[in-house]
Amino acid sequence: MLRKIRLTVAIFFFVLITLLFLDFTGKLHGWFDWMAKIQFLPALLALNVGVVIALIVLTLLLGRVYCSVICPLGVFQDVVSWLGKKRKKNRYSYSPALNWLRYGVLGVFILALIGGVGSLVALLAPYSSYGRIASNLFAPVYQWGNNLLAYLAERADSYMFYSVDVWMKAAGTFAIAALTFVILAVLAWRNGRTYCNTICPVGTVLGFLSRFSLLKPVIDTSKCNGCGLCARNCKAACIDSKAHKIDYSRCVACMDCIGKCKKGAIRYERPRKEALQPVVAGKVNSVSPEQVDNARRAFFSAGAIFATSTLLKAQEKKVDGGLAVIEDKKIPKRTTPIFPAGSLGARNFTEHCTACQLCVSVCPNQVLRPSGNLMTLMQPEMSYERGYCRPECAKCAEVCPTDAIHLTSLADKSSIQIGHAVWIKKNCVPLTDGVNCGNCARHCPAAAITMVPSDANDDKSPKIPAVNVERCIGCGACENLCPARPFSAIYVEGHERHRVI
Repeated sequence: MLRKIRLTVAIFFFVLITLLFLDFTGKLHGWFDWMAKIQFLPALLALNVGVVIALIVLTLLLGRVYCSVICPLGVFQDVVSWLGKKRKKNRYSYSPALNWLRYGVLGVFILALIGGVGSLVALLAPYSSYGRIASNLFAPVYQWGNNLLAYLAERADSYMFYSVDVWMKAAGTFAIAALTFVILAVLAWRNGRTYCNTICPVGTVLGFLSRFSLLKPVIDTSKCNGCGLCARNCKAACIDSKAHKIDYSRCVACMDCIGKCKKGAIRYERPRKEALQPVVAGKVNSVSPEQVDNARRAFFSAGAIFATSTLLKAQEKKVDGGLAVIEDKKIPKRTTPIFPAGSLGARNFTEHCTACQLCVSVCPNQVLRPSGNLMTLMQPEMSYERGYCRPECAKCAEVCPTDAIHLTSLADKSSIQIGHAVWIKKNCVPLTDGVNCGNCARHCPAAAITMVPSDANDDKSPKIPAVNVERCIGCGACENLCPARPFSAIYVEGHERHRVI
């Protein structure tokens, strides 16, 4: 019964969190974006104290149910290991904990948080790792399926579906997502929860807390016959059936062992004092107080430091109404990257963002895409080849689980300067083709661009844009709508620190 409840809730969370990354309409986010915000690391970085305390209390009561129910990466590994079980049953075995690796990775993770090395934090964060897999690998398949339905519906004179562009936003992030998927799938197929119990920093923290949980699987030595069936079905490899011992720091409370034990020797309950000591060959083995104290000191030392740091593009032939093919725009070389309004600037954004790609997936204007810079690898940056950041849209701030992008209202967004427009004379159409344009000035939502004669002494000379840098908010409308190809005649240069105007 407990296992069925756990499975039902886990499937509910896994499916809906996955759909958050797949749903390009944004309709689900209004109902279920809270699922992203209750993930442990995002809640910690957002200083969402209520969620962090709730997850800690949940772990102290029930064990690592977060890892087997709420964390999408954990459930993903369970799905893969379940598929592997179809090939071979009873295939797991007990293995000693690699504590040196677990706490070593946690230490590196904490140092990366303190040092602001966002790319390393993003690589190790479990929720973000799954987000990249979903947005880079699952989303294109979902979108191609939608486009097929749109094609079939159109042939039936129905427009209940509409086609969307499927394109690779960043080759580096796609490669990392694919590699992560392969590594996790292989590990889960062969050995179950290897990643969760050796690499994942969140799993290490919650694993320490789960040692003191109120309820946990307990082996009744009077009923156990030492068959080892529980150990051979434990994907966390934490049951030593010979010693009648369970490593609670690695147990994810999946309840599989309870369902497999034919003697009813494993129960999910509050351990009795005598049950806390494993029985080996009729003798009671206890853990020395020195070992417990050392483990506690190591964990709380790390915790103190931790607390202070607090697919391929689907090409379509595009023409200008005649037979000329419209050339795609190229990304200009910006001195400073552009970060979303509400991120306060480069430093604050890189310290809080875990590169989960949720904002990239939900951006309706296709402005956000993962960075290729080593220090901010996979964290979103803004670029305007496919669209511009509309003043009436705040989707990225609404879904950001770490509060790396924070907006209280749309009025706030329109008053934040994330960059300024720069005019490139040699690309401007009125000067290169001798025709009137003014596209940038007509579409500027901040009225920061005016058209002035190119020759101050000749009012009839071709008009060119003049940018009022103090009024420009860096939305990119001018860059996106400029007809010049392949490089726009006007582009946005980012600001290290955002300014309210």
